[in-house]
Amino acid sequence: MALQYVGLSQINGPLVVLDHVKDAAFDEMVEISTDNGTRLGRIVEIEGERVVVQVFEGTNGLSLKNTKTRLLGHPMELPLSMEILGRVFSGAGKPIDGLGDVYADERADVNGLPLNPVARVYPRNYINTGISSIDCLMTLIRGQKLPIFSGSGLPHNQLAVQIVKQAKIADGEDFAIVFAAMGVTNDVADYFRTTFEEAGVMDRVVMFLNLSNDPIIERILTPRCALTAAEYLAYQHDMHVLVIYTDVTSYCEALREFSSSKGEIPGRKGYPGYLYSDLASLYERAGISKDAKGSVTQIPILTMPNNDITHPVPDLTGYITEGQITLDPDLNAMGIYPPVDVLPSLSRLMKDGIGEDYTRGDHADVANQLFACYAHVQDVKALTSVIGEEELSATDKMYMDFGRLFENHFLNQGFDENRSIEETLDLGWQLLSVLPQGALDRIDNKVLAEHYDHEDAIKRFNLKQDLIIKELQTNG
Repeated sequence: MALQYVGLSQINGPLVVLDHVKDAAFDEMVEISTDNGTRLGRIVEIEGERVVVQVFEGTNGLSLKNTKTRLLGHPMELPLSMEILGRVFSGAGKPIDGLGDVYADERADVNGLPLNPVARVYPRNYINTGISSIDCLMTLIRGQKLPIFSGSGLPHNQLAVQIVKQAKIADGEDFAIVFAAMGVTNDVADYFRTTFEEAGVMDRVVMFLNLSNDPIIERILTPRCALTAAEYLAYQHDMHVLVIYTDVTSYCEALREFSSSKGEIPGRKGYPGYLYSDLASLYERAGISKDAKGSVTQIPILTMPNNDITHPVPDLTGYITEGQITLDPDLNAMGIYPPVDVLPSLSRLMKDGIGEDYTRGDHADVANQLFACYAHVQDVKALTSVIGEEELSATDKMYMDFGRLFENHFLNQGFDENRSIEETLDLGWQLLSVLPQGALDRIDNKVLAEHYDHEDAIKRFNLKQDLIIKELQTNG
């Protein structure tokens, strides 16, 4: 028979303290009863027979004398079945779509089970997002964790929605998306929900929504609930699952507030000293196990305060994850969508998931050459700011043309434009063909001869013939 404790020793923000509690366990769920109903909490600290409980719905209306607390004997669990597909849940995993509770096949601990490193399978196959800059230059690989570094005012929400709408895997296997929003306003939450419904993709999406006016404790649970749902679909039903959650910075700020209420010693910028290990407990739940056919891939989205990439949240995220996609405010100001900043972005697992057996044989060559040429464009822009564009050499002027075309045609694509990997790579070749063949030194000559078409590129992009002919004669 479970014991029920009457009264509280202390109330501090979202925390309550109980004394003389025996046989309590860390992370154990508790039920708190008042005259106005019940609410849930979990044990977050134990000192002998003194326990600290984190109350999910907040402590408003609780009394030190009359509150009754009962330990439930298990950690927080999420009810799971295939019915979760197409459903919308709160940040704590409660249905909020009016369709009733989930009839559970099983209940799983939201903290997840550790994935044995020996059982991990190296990620290989790619996920097609339909966005050229990502698919070509920083390819998303199944089982990878690839964050998006954004900033205030940048269209990361639109980008997240576009990825949900367009993402697919090449071999036609079962594919699902778990989408979690943390600390968003009501209009943003409605935007996510209505856009998915209008796009007709809701039947393969599981949504977790934590609003800005919801308790911060719920925000800490949201990504864990989302990842638990993803692991169930991947490891119990052999589905390939893409988890997108935004905004990790809101999650970290909730963690900071919670840490402060416990009286813990703050670390850099007030964040708790265990922020790295806490983020790792989320990010490392991505992967592929040899014991299951499914996979869990993560795209965490975070906003960098003041666009500072050295801020603790992006800084620690970069240490744990396998690359990043960075959004650029300057490209956004130019009207380019999505404003992906190519040079600081990378996918560390890309090299093993592209090529003949996965995307196309020339993928690596195109990506390397586009990256090298665009990097040279930045050098030419720096020179232009000193001497002016009129004083540039013919070659450098061609690079400037290439840079403008690359930004306006390759990086820039419509919100509803879904490009296949073949269309993306063909467009890359058209842009590279603007430059003289001698400038393309990252591509094998045989591959170059097969795809390079300078005259077609000149006509396609309506460039000046005299400049091109002059350059060709110079190289001749």
